[in-house]
Amino acid sequence: MPPRATDARRAAVLGSPIAHSLSPVLHRAAYDALGLTDWSYGRFEIDEAALPGFIEELGPEWAGLSLTMPLKRAVIPLVDEISETAASVDAVNTVVFTEDGRRIGDNTDIPGMVAALREHGIEQVDSAAILGAGATASSALAALARICSGEVVAYVRSEARAAEMRQWGERLDVDVRTADWGDAREALKAPLVIATTPAGTTDALATAVPERPATLFDVLYDPWPTELAARWSMFGGAVVSGLDLLVHQAVLQVERMTGRSPAPLEAMRHAGEKALAAR
Repeated sequence: MPPRATDARRAAVLGSPIAHSLSPVLHRAAYDALGLTDWSYGRFEIDEAALPGFIEELGPEWAGLSLTMPLKRAVIPLVDEISETAASVDAVNTVVFTEDGRRIGDNTDIPGMVAALREHGIEQVDSAAILGAGATASSALAALARICSGEVVAYVRSEARAAEMRQWGERLDVDVRTADWGDAREALKAPLVIATTPAGTTDALATAVPERPATLFDVLYDPWPTELAARWSMFGGAVVSGLDLLVHQAVLQVERMTGRSPAPLEAMRHAGEKALAAR
């Protein structure tokens, strides 16, 4: 085993843009709660072109990396192996450096989604709807592959996006039907609605929330609540937030990078809530 240059360990989140990331807040809160006083977690503005050089220059004190857009696919050729979960959606959001110098790519977004839903009592659904068709939507499909026994309807804006979602469904063995975004109000009647679209996109749907909504998983967390989530809560529906997802996927990252389990979920959630309130 090669000796480490120092007993201190480092980790960081990479992406572009990155200034908004809550990952440093969550990971540092975990280190504090776990008593890992010699661990540090930073953030670096890194694009796809700069990523290979950045990774090659990392020393033996590095334990892991969190990756956000646009790096989740760009990193794949730079790791030694990737988990089945990451391979299922061609997306790596976590790289763990082993003591023998190997780089292991993983995806904690998918199990993070499942864990966030489970925390709100959602273990299994017989159907679901997805709003949007971007990278987060494919992760949502992968999560639904674990908990949904029936059809998933994806509401999208173009036939190209519709074709992509159907292809992801075939790859993930999920029964996917696509529908036009103009009919997205119908999605709100599903037992589980996962909104994966950018801020403001679902605002116009807020007035269509049914009288007895089921569960909404809105992956946004800033600003929060979205108009759709606020209306959903007002009508008594269950709401899972983007912060829930962020915390649960970060919990898994901390456990993989530090080897300590369980990670301090509540301490991390509190730190995230405090940071968002300060914004």
